[in-house]
Order: sequence, then C-alpha cells, then structure tokens
Amino acid sequence: MEQEYLIEQKIVQMLKTVYDPELPVNIYDLGLIYKIEVDDKNNAVIEMTLTAPNCPAADFLVEDTHQKVASIKDINNVTINLVFEPEWDKEMMSEEAKLDLGFL
Repeated sequence: MEQEYLIEQKIVQMLKTVYDPELPVNIYDLGLIYKIEVDDKNNAVIEMTLTAPNCPAADFLVEDTHQKVASIKDINNVTINLVFEPEWDKEMMSEEAKLDLGFL
C-alpha cells in the first residue's frame, strides 16, 4: 500500500509538468485530473478531463500526460481515460491556479 502511495506522489509530481498550451497552469492544478489509481503491479489508471469537450489541445494533453507518467521508473503500464462527468468547472482549480489566472 505504501508503495502505491509513493508512486501516486511521483505521478502527481509528473502531472504538474504537463501544461495546457492555452493556459499557463499545469493540468493537475487546473483540476483536470479526477482520479489516480495504482494497482499492486504498478499499473496506473488516470481519469482526466478537459476544460471543454472540444478542446483543440485534447490529443496533445492526453499524449503528453501518458508519455510523462509512463516515464516514471516504477510504472509498468499507463491507461488514460478521458471523461466528461462531472463537467470541469473553474472551481476545481487549486487556489494557486486561480491566483495565477486572476480568479482571486
């Protein structure tokens, strides 16, 4: 259990290096990551969303997220599930992201 937690922390750190090309904030602080699960074989499943269903950067964001998480040494396999429920809302952003984007 501790191992999965440590890997989840590494995943979060890596997700904070993925930026939406239209916004100067990483996808984790934007609130685009809904769920991170790591099983006992170090397979990661990430549920993420987009700021809008027709986001022009969708393919880039999903691929960048997959590549960066897959680059973590302890990860065996990465599955990215793009979901739109619940619909993303600016209230899902971290306080830091809201500040960076002028919402505070």
